Formats: sequence, structure tokens, C-alpha cells
Amino acid sequence: MNDTTQTTIRATYMRGGTSKGIFFAVSDLPAAVRDDPARRDHVLMRVIGSPDPYGTQIDGMGGATSSTSKVVLISPSSRPDCDVDYLFGAVPIKDSVIDWSGNCGNLTSAVGPFAITRGMVTAPADGRAPVRIWQANIGKRIVAHVPMAGGVVVELGAFRLDGVGFPAAEVELEFLDPGAEAEGSIGGTFPTGRCIETIDVPGFGLVEATLINLGNPTIFVDAAALKLDGAEMPSEVNGNPALLEVLEYLRAEGAVRMGLTESRAAATAQRPHTPKIAFVAPPRSYVSSDGRAVDAAAIDLTVRIMSMGKLHHAITGTGAVAVAGAAAIPGTIVSRLFAAAQPRVRIGHPAGTLPTGAVVEERNGTWHVAKVMMSRSARRLMDGVVYVPSTMLHDAG
Repeated sequence: MNDTTQTTIRATYMRGGTSKGIFFAVSDLPAAVRDDPARRDHVLMRVIGSPDPYGTQIDGMGGATSSTSKVVLISPSSRPDCDVDYLFGAVPIKDSVIDWSGNCGNLTSAVGPFAITRGMVTAPADGRAPVRIWQANIGKRIVAHVPMAGGVVVELGAFRLDGVGFPAAEVELEFLDPGAEAEGSIGGTFPTGRCIETIDVPGFGLVEATLINLGNPTIFVDAAALKLDGAEMPSEVNGNPALLEVLEYLRAEGAVRMGLTESRAAATAQRPHTPKIAFVAPPRSYVSSDGRAVDAAAIDLTVRIMSMGKLHHAITGTGAVAVAGAAAIPGTIVSRLFAAAQPRVRIGHPAGTLPTGAVVEERNGTWHVAKVMMSRSARRLMDGVVYVPSTMLHDAG
């Protein structure tokens, strides 16, 4: 074959929540790589433009941030209780790996619209179409309520999501049993069996943390324990190497204790996407990234969450799921910031605010999160084909 040719793959570039990613129907992937995960990942990394030693992804579709370096695979589900299977991949910018260990809650909002538009799901002509999603990374069910009008997905509207520059149509999400113990996993909501763990960080000291499995495996620490006030903005955190080192140690050690990996080194090298780590604080007044004043009276909690080694510019969708659940369970780092655990939490994040809610119940002395609700929005940005070197379909990479 002429090694200067390129092959096209159908793809849709979508914004979901405060993230962007390349969406593929599994059936659109070339047959040569569809059933070979290693070769598939090699092709998908090339689409995104990773690994890129310059950190720009200039020769790919990625946007050189953790929020824009993402791929999604969608297929009809074989499960009777779901309509589609959703597999999410976080693509590091400089490293040659795709982390399939967790979900992207933001891009979850685009799964339903994509599936309906691509004919995988039958939807009513008008109203809201419930799309039952099997999140294959973490083995969880999610229901997206997608607005419809005239037989097509409604993408434009008046709903505003802090962290997104333009209004769009609201997509309501229900994360069902987000802390349930999935097949092959361990530990359920609290993998260590405790609400609070103490981690000794070399050169820093003891830090209390909540290691929780809700939405994605997540680690919560009190901002005060890190000598922070909780209202820091991305530039303040991402420009502080010493703080980043402490946060990564906590994240990697938490991964080991949660049974997600065998060593801290493996957590850093092989699964940078999960677990997430977030620091939380009581309400603080601050100025959001778009210059608006966020009043402490308008929020219940100040949250900052890390994504792929950097402070997220808003809040991850799964991070919001974890916050909502942890706020409703007594004894966690999150809930102890309130006078009492509460089922609805207004989160203050760098880009503004986000309301969330959780339904929890106690069963035989164990707290169970039945459901977490939140709203996001989604929009198609481009639909067509992406190009990859034809030789990639024949080389093992």
C-alpha cells in the first residue's frame, strides 16, 4: 500500500457539559482495529494528536487540555435495561496511553443526543426522550432525558451552564446507583470500609481523606488541610509544583488503598484519569473565571477538582456526582463541612456554580446512594470524517 495515503473514519465532534470529545459509533471504526484494543487505541490517539512532546496536539483534534482530549465509543446495548453502551477514553497529551478506567460525566450529556441522531435509539417526536445508558467503564446505569422537537434533538436553548460560553438546551441526567458495587470491583461506595482515611504525605504530614466510589472513584480532602482556602483558581494551583506533587501523592496513594492499582507509580503512569482528587471548603466569595462575583451566600460548598494532573476549569460531571453523594452521607470530609448531611448541594467551582442533588438511604447500617441528579447541555460541533494514515490500519503500532 502507498504509505502516503490517509483513511477516513466517520466521527462527530461534540461538546458535552464543559468538555469536548470525538464521538464514534463502534460500527464506524475500521474492521482492522475494531476488535483489537491496542491497535484501536493507537488509531484513536493519532486522531487526537497524542502523544505530543510539544504538548499542543497541533496535529490532531485534541485541544491540549484534559477537558478536550477525549474519545467516546457508542454502540447499541445488548443489556435489556439499557439502550446504548458508552465507553469513554481520557487521552493524555504527552503520553502514549488512553485511560479507560473511568467515566466523563460531562460528555455523558452528549451520549443520548448522539445515539438518537445516529439512529441507535427510537425517540418521541416531541418532549423528552429517556435514553438508558450503560457506562461500560465503571459498570453503571445513567438515564439522559434528551429534549426533542419535530423528530430531532433540540440542541439550542436558554439553559446556561457555568463554564460554557453560550446557552443551549438542557439535558437532565440521572446517575443510578452510582456507588453500587460493579461486577469485578471491590468495596462498593467506600472501598476501604471507612469514611475517613489518614494519609501520611512525605515532607508534608498527615492528611485526612474520604475515598469514595461515586460516579468515578474520588478522593476528597479538606482544603484547610492543604493550607488552602478552597477558592483557588487554576493558575494558582497549576503553577504550584509543590502543591501538585502533594495532590498527586494523595491521589496515587488513594488509588492503591481503593484497590485500583498495585502501586503509586502505576497509578501515576497508567491511570491518570481516576481516581479524581478534589479539595473542598465552606462557602467562599470569589470571582469566577469569567469575571462574575460568586457570593458565598449563593453556594453551599466550595469545590476544586483535579483532572489529569491539572485543576479543572469548572467541575467534572462525575466529580459533581461524588460531591452530591458524599454531602448526603454523614461522616465524610464533605458532609462534615455542614451542620448536617444534606441531599442538595450548590457547588461553587472556578467557572461559577452548579446545583446537584442525591437520593440516599440507610440499609442495615450502610449508606446507599440511589440516585444523583444534575443538568448539563450538549451540542454537535462538527460531523464528518477524521483522517488517519492508512498504514495505521495494518501496523500494530
